[in-house]
This record gives sequence, C-alpha cells and structure tokens, in this order.
Amino acid sequence: MKILISACLLGEDVRYDGENSSIAQGSSFTFSQKELFMDILCDNDIYSFCPEVSGGLPTPREAAEIVSRTKPFIVQNKDKTDVTINFLVGAKGALDLCNEEGIKVALLKSKSPSCGNEEIYDGTFSKNLIQGQGLTAKLLIENDIEVFNENQLNQLKKFIKTNS
Repeated sequence: MKILISACLLGEDVRYDGENSSIAQGSSFTFSQKELFMDILCDNDIYSFCPEVSGGLPTPREAAEIVSRTKPFIVQNKDKTDVTINFLVGAKGALDLCNEEGIKVALLKSKSPSCGNEEIYDGTFSKNLIQGQGLTAKLLIENDIEVFNENQLNQLKKFIKTNS
C-alpha cells in the first residue's frame, strides 16, 4: 500500500527546531513500536513529505500555531508573522501527491499545525492542546484520505491489512 509519511517521522531534520521526530530512532518509542513501524515501512511504498518545507518555510524556523481554525485560516509564528500561505501551499502539495500517486492513507506527526489529526496547540503558544486538525491533515481527511499519527501505529496496521 502507498503511504504518505511525515518526513520528520522518518528521521529527516525538517521540524521547526531543525530536529526530527524519528520513530525508529526516538527514545520515546518502545522497541515494539519501533519494530511495528519498521514492518510498516518494509511492507509498503513510502512517500516522505513535509508540508511546511514544501510550502516554502526554512529549517529551522519559528514555531507556528493556528490562531484561527475556521476560514479564513490564520497560522502565525510567535512574533505574529503570518505563515498561513506556506501552510496552505504545503497542504495542497500533500493532497496533490496523494492524488497523483493514488495514496489513500497517511501517517502524520501528532499535534502539528500541519499534520496533527486529533489535537493541535491552541494558538496561544502556551503548550495547551485542543481537539482539532492541522491544515494538511484536515485537507487530506476532507478528501477521503485516512490519517493516522505516530501514536496510532496499531490502527494504521489494521487499516493496511483490511484495505490491501
């Protein structure tokens, strides 16, 4: 199965802080989670993508949060610089890749203003999480692409098995 995966989860240093969120190398993941992730990588066609970098943002960059979650969306970094267009362009790039390649499932970084599929930061830069979706996750879900995060590897595996 073809799977779109957040580049940071694959170990690419594309996060806002210039780091990555590697599942395979990350200390916050158990051996069994790492093993499951590696099985998913080995058994499927993987498409690495970072919407924020694709949208033209540098690495490293200021952290950004969604400050308006309804249209018109507004994404700003801490100093109030508007980076909405970068996030929208990146989201569209992810959707275009999925459509071009026939990708029906994505594994994206939780809590991200681009990739979060269940929770995102509330837009106050106070580390408060709220229910919501990042702009890329939202666009993919609205276009019938299943989105999972790195804490949902078992659900992703089940989806792959059911839909292969």
